Amino acid sequence: MYTLGIIGTLLLGACNQTVEKKVQSKNVDTVVVPKADILISEALTSEQQEKLTPDSVLQRMKKGNKDFTEDNLTVRNSTERVRRASLGQYPKAVVLSCLDSRVPVEDVFHSGIGNLFVARVAGNIINDDILGSLEYSCKVSGAKLIVVLGHEYCGAVKSAIDDVKLGNITTLLAKIQPAVQHAKASFKGKTTSSNPDFVAAVCDENVKESIRLIREKSPILNEMEKNAKIKIIGGVYDMNSGRVEFFN
Repeated sequence: MYTLGIIGTLLLGACNQTVEKKVQSKNVDTVVVPKADILISEALTSEQQEKLTPDSVLQRMKKGNKDFTEDNLTVRNSTERVRRASLGQYPKAVVLSCLDSRVPVEDVFHSGIGNLFVARVAGNIINDDILGSLEYSCKVSGAKLIVVLGHEYCGAVKSAIDDVKLGNITTLLAKIQPAVQHAKASFKGKTTSSNPDFVAAVCDENVKESIRLIREKSPILNEMEKNAKIKIIGGVYDMNSGRVEFFN
């Protein structure tokens, strides 16, 4: 009943891979970097992470996204950051994102190696494994912010609206159905996947539903949020501008 095109939309982010060849240059140590571009070699340390607050991390994330959209990017010494990050990790935040390959989370927030945890699953849905990952990020490793990140034109959301049935995808899409029903209850207009406004409404509801489930199903994270140890926030990525619109 459903075309391969619908299925392909959902799985596109998981299936497309590109292979990059490393390019070595004998002159790598003599590259001239403009003075305005300071080479950043450090990942966050334990002491730096400890001083952060949830609100300050959110502001950093917003600033990083602004830099990304304006191509105001910092030059980073990736080799040195890899080495230093191997000694330990102290990320400032964890992002629960969709699987879509067009949403490169670290790039979107202009964040280097060792500064973000990223959990990815189609439709940025919540299950026990995702909850465990979020708890590890915050309770064990000290992340101060949870961002549930949806995005425009989400294939998982469209497939949930169309009620696609296919293998294990069926179970995954069922977790998005509450958002579909919530959106339908208040949306004025055509409630199909061909209506981009309705898809956007479901995407927003799906992010809110994931946040609700985090608070409901994780006493650990719920308590941390109530004690102002962390903040849980949602946002949606604009595919055209690269901007993340955070929810109030």
